[in-house]
Amino acid sequence: MHPTLNIAVKAARRAGSIINRASLDVDLLTVRTKQPNDFVTEVDRAAEEAIIEVIREAYPDHAILAEESGASEAESEHRWVIDPLDGTTNFIHGFPQYSVSIAYQVAGVTQQAVVFDPNRNELFTASRGRGAFLNDRRIRVSKRTRLGEALIGTGFPYRVFTHVEMYLAIFRELTEKSAGLRRPGSAALDLSYVACGRYDAFFELGLAPWDFAAGALMIQEAGGLVTDFAGEADFFETGNIVAGNPKVFAQLMQVIQQHRGDLA
Repeated sequence: MHPTLNIAVKAARRAGSIINRASLDVDLLTVRTKQPNDFVTEVDRAAEEAIIEVIREAYPDHAILAEESGASEAESEHRWVIDPLDGTTNFIHGFPQYSVSIAYQVAGVTQQAVVFDPNRNELFTASRGRGAFLNDRRIRVSKRTRLGEALIGTGFPYRVFTHVEMYLAIFRELTEKSAGLRRPGSAALDLSYVACGRYDAFFELGLAPWDFAAGALMIQEAGGLVTDFAGEADFFETGNIVAGNPKVFAQLMQVIQQHRGDLA
């Protein structure tokens, strides 16, 4: 295991233990609203601090971009992109679908990825050029070839509602044309589920880099495709993401193209 991946796993597991302890007393949490439908708890902060501490100990000069504390002052081509608790709203409600997401980038390109589900003790990892794994077992995207047989993951717009009508039009068509849509509420886990074949595809608008930095590499290393809504590789800039196994991805993109207008 590459040293940076080793550190990411160590950090994710440490954050996971903090989250698991807190989940036993979820009613005692102090919840703050960052903006409508966007929440933060002291668990998010404690988990993030634990992750940063592990990284800083090993790589004190690396830059960090984290959901709660933002971007660090450090200027380096080495950057860690962190979501300490992806699925905070689920966590607050005791709904057991949330994760820790950590990506390590060099010059803007993700090299290592970890998504950890502390509920199920499932550790998804990927290294650029070396494949994707779930608890040390190699994973691949699904082999389904038809949209009509595909299970598709998504995330409802919850922060920005500018494109909600377009989203609902895509959602409606896919409800008729796919085997089903799911919206569990942790994009990092959703993307990991595409990588291991639990979903055949996924799409969402308005995500932040820490939501998908790890999951995108996971899918690519598992043989899948990841683009923005225009089919380009600019999802880090747009925050709009479409992913899937190659066959279902192409059919999902056809549906999206009919409704997206000039949205990238």
